Amino acid sequence: MAAGGRHMHSFSRILARGLLAAALLAGVSGAATAEMVLNRGNGAEPSSLDPHKIEGNTEANIATDLFEGLMTYGPKGDPVPGAAERVTPSDDGLTYTFRLRADEKWSDGTPVTAADFVYSWQRLIDPKTGSPYAYYLDPVVNAREIRDGQKPLDALGVRAVDDRTFEVKLTAPTPYFVSALVHQSTYAVSKANVDKFGGDFVKPGNLVSNGAYKLAEAVPQGYIKLVRNPQFHDAANVAIDTVMYFPTEDGSSELQRFRAGELDITFDLPSEQIPSLKKEIPEQLHIVPFLATYFYAFNMTREPWKSSPELRQALSLAVDRDVLIKNITRADQVPAYSFVPPGTDNFPAWTPKAAGMTQAERDARAKELYAKAGYGSDKPLKLTITYNTSENHKRLAVAIAAMWKRTLGVDVTLNNEEWATFQSTRNKKEFPDVARHGWFGDYNDAFTFLQLELSDVGDQSTSGYANPKFDALMAEATKTTDPKQRGALLQQAEKIMVADMPVLPLYFYTTKHAVSPAVKGWTDNVQDFHLSRWLSVAR
Repeated sequence: MAAGGRHMHSFSRILARGLLAAALLAGVSGAATAEMVLNRGNGAEPSSLDPHKIEGNTEANIATDLFEGLMTYGPKGDPVPGAAERVTPSDDGLTYTFRLRADEKWSDGTPVTAADFVYSWQRLIDPKTGSPYAYYLDPVVNAREIRDGQKPLDALGVRAVDDRTFEVKLTAPTPYFVSALVHQSTYAVSKANVDKFGGDFVKPGNLVSNGAYKLAEAVPQGYIKLVRNPQFHDAANVAIDTVMYFPTEDGSSELQRFRAGELDITFDLPSEQIPSLKKEIPEQLHIVPFLATYFYAFNMTREPWKSSPELRQALSLAVDRDVLIKNITRADQVPAYSFVPPGTDNFPAWTPKAAGMTQAERDARAKELYAKAGYGSDKPLKLTITYNTSENHKRLAVAIAAMWKRTLGVDVTLNNEEWATFQSTRNKKEFPDVARHGWFGDYNDAFTFLQLELSDVGDQSTSGYANPKFDALMAEATKTTDPKQRGALLQQAEKIMVADMPVLPLYFYTTKHAVSPAVKGWTDNVQDFHLSRWLSVAR
């Protein structure tokens, strides 16, 4: 899962603050009648609430409260049964039969049926939908051919056996398949709801959902308000009645709101304040390892990046990751010279050569490769780093630009964009040179990271990379059921990709949240999902 642009004009900021104050007052006044209200910071303004079109974690946080897939995130972030009460795999691992809960309903009281999942999975891979996650169902029979426009939607290997039985056929045994169904792209939407409102089905007053909450209000640059869904199958055990999501791109402002008691949970923390926060509010900080990688992507559809691995490698070697972590990010991240995070299930660890070098050795090698690529003091490289608006992203970009200038003489221009614009720029490969990127594992398996480099993955391709040897190893891995053999194949694929350097890994994430002592039930987890249904608030 991918981890917002120009700052708001002063009038927009004033308006947003006014809306925030009004919403908070509403939350306080409502507390007299409502049992609990939770106020969550949530990063950039959501680009969509359509589960088949969203791709960032800011949207996913809201989607996992509004919708429930066949599987869902449990209190500890692990996959647990969701809309399906049970799943039965066939002996050959090619067919999965999901039995929906008898009391599974949409928020308008109508039943959630297997036909809803058939419709929704077809909608996800329909080229007309334009989903960034259309590739997610590639393990399903004919999914790849359908999204490529070669077969009709009804050829997808899914069917409604009856109202409560949903059957899925796979092209090959896929060990991670069930656990991957926690992802929002696999959630069902109500066909009747979409048919009635079209693209406006996600608006307040229109949207019906099957999660613990339903959409009450959505004010751009203000807030999104969710209220408890009485039709939810486990509504009796949902403690929080109202969840307020506030877009908070400015980390310092978000932290101020947290300290003022206006927010119960921050989306992130400003890196420069982490050392002091560790001393001032250590019990409220949650900084833990995360199944995610922060990296830069080279635009492999353009020159000079497309034809110069030496140049890409030189830029990677010239970045002192230890200095970035010590002086910029300051949250115990791990330097990254490969792509798949350490500790990923069933993936054998390995160490790239660059990781064992000193920075002086890396810099020396970077200069050699830079010269080999045809650049030097008489012909300096000029490039642009494109990133989405964020204090933390800017500080990193400034530091990396300085390293490239000092070591190689590269002239760097920084370009920040609002989140929705940045997503489009990155997906369409319209950034001129280098783009910030981050990927949060959709499930605990190396495939969720490495599939981003497949030549046919679509918009989610990080850089437009294409290597037939890499693709062949990945294809072989999808057909291999033995965990050790599969892990070895995925490792070989990553080694090829790291040698080609279409992306520049910088560090493996840690999650960074401030959580109020009033919030109960928060459990740190490597996927950093904390559904509001599992939390409570004791003020």
